[in-house]
Amino acid sequence: MKLKGSQAIVKALLEQGVDTVFGYPGGQVIPLYDALYDAPLKNVLTAHEQGAIHAADGYARASGKTGVCIATSGPGATNIVTGLATAYLDSVPLVAITGQVPVGNLGRDSFQEIDIVGVTVPITKYNALVRRSEDLLPTLRRAFAIAKEGRPGPVLVDIPSNLQVAEMEWTEPEEQAVAAKPVPDKTSLQQAAELLNKARKPVLLVGGGALNSDAGKELAELAAKADLPIVNTLMGVGAVPGSNPRCLGMTGMHGHIASNMAVVNADVLVVAGSRFSERVTGDRTRYVGQKTIIQLDIDPSEIDKNIAVSVPVVGDIKASLQELLPLVNKAEHADWWRQIKAWDATEDHSLEHGDRLTAPWLMKHLSKTFGDEAVYVTDVGQNQMWAAQHLTVDKPRHHLTSGGCGTMGFGLPAALGAAFAKPGGTIVHICGDGGFKMTGMELYTACREQKKLISIVINNSCLGMVRQWQHLFYDARYSSTILSDFDFIGFARSCGADGVQAATCEDFAAALEKAKAAAGPFLIEAVIQQGDIVEPMVAPGAVLDDFVKVEK
Repeated sequence: MKLKGSQAIVKALLEQGVDTVFGYPGGQVIPLYDALYDAPLKNVLTAHEQGAIHAADGYARASGKTGVCIATSGPGATNIVTGLATAYLDSVPLVAITGQVPVGNLGRDSFQEIDIVGVTVPITKYNALVRRSEDLLPTLRRAFAIAKEGRPGPVLVDIPSNLQVAEMEWTEPEEQAVAAKPVPDKTSLQQAAELLNKARKPVLLVGGGALNSDAGKELAELAAKADLPIVNTLMGVGAVPGSNPRCLGMTGMHGHIASNMAVVNADVLVVAGSRFSERVTGDRTRYVGQKTIIQLDIDPSEIDKNIAVSVPVVGDIKASLQELLPLVNKAEHADWWRQIKAWDATEDHSLEHGDRLTAPWLMKHLSKTFGDEAVYVTDVGQNQMWAAQHLTVDKPRHHLTSGGCGTMGFGLPAALGAAFAKPGGTIVHICGDGGFKMTGMELYTACREQKKLISIVINNSCLGMVRQWQHLFYDARYSSTILSDFDFIGFARSCGADGVQAATCEDFAAALEKAKAAAGPFLIEAVIQQGDIVEPMVAPGAVLDDFVKVEK
């Protein structure tokens, strides 16, 4: 069958099960957009290419499928670089298709010619420039396979415009052997079980890799059998239901007191799918201390990369846990739990009480209102940490955030993508007043696409997390962090959304009811005090039990 290259691309997308693509047209992808004109898949035009790739990312995180983004050459391609880095550091499966100048013009400094393959080598799992029509389909199929296999990640395929218009022969995919997942070593599993069976103060640390492996059921079973307290990284939120009584919450720089103290004082730490980011470990030279660490991960390159571990278990985490569980004895650690509860009692919960509108109270109210129904999509900064600390997330893929890259502006377009992944679902976007301004135009996209989502802008008239660091570590010299007034409600209405401002707890509760009843996107501006900070906090590079003392 003869097809134009552009038609073959669309047919290949359908072959891979793609139902939605996000992108922005331009000169070198006009042929592809012509083929999309009457294609049987949803083609979402965003306000900016960065919005497109974050939307594809949010779609992938919410659905577990591979997200797809399309951009033209030059600035269109470079505008998705931040999104690729965001997906790469959080192990999100994406396929980015970029247009390129015709093959004959490559290397001639042609209009909008950028070597996007060279640019994105460090932030993609695989990328390729297609130079021949016969390589187009094999390259696309390889890209989709690589994006999903093993540890997921983003890939990029750069396609010159002349190949999009040239006729080519459609070929059916050859049957390819599915890449085998690494099988956990039996000796390592036995060693891990023996350590757990002897432990007196064990802890289970859950990261994003466990969520990618859909290992929540097995993790909960292990925790119940071995009587383990559960802590999580930012990326591990929701892998095990947050309402599970064994869950202590987040550990790390903004970890809860009980979570951090448990990790510091553990004798055995089981780590499932975490890369030991410095935001999780604090001072890496003192993180291990007197404890023995068992690391479960599908990626062998993560073993001993940041922290030396005693027992590595390399393999799919779900499968590894299924083999480990029968080897673990039933245990009880009553003294250990008494100590943990004593630590938990020392944490300050004053911002949750509802005496005034605060972000922690707001998060608690959201959890009470929506239960396990909502998919929360957060931006980056104080809003992100407050959400991770105080939301109760009981389902995997119901807490989406930019962890490794910490990309401000991620939240709103990612929420848009989640709305396409979960038609009819409750999508709640949480951001700060700074991050919203970076990609806020995607609210217009949500309105045009008639996608219902609730956008909550926590407005403290500053770049909150940077101001917090300036307050604590830079003698309160607030350089470039105090923001002037902005009419968020007026902006929302200009995009076609409704919205209200809330300055009290009562205001917010009423606003949330309006947002639930709205037919389309709805923005709530939650005005909080500028001086509210995220606590607990460990200073960068400090030991996890060395909490910053804050003058009230």
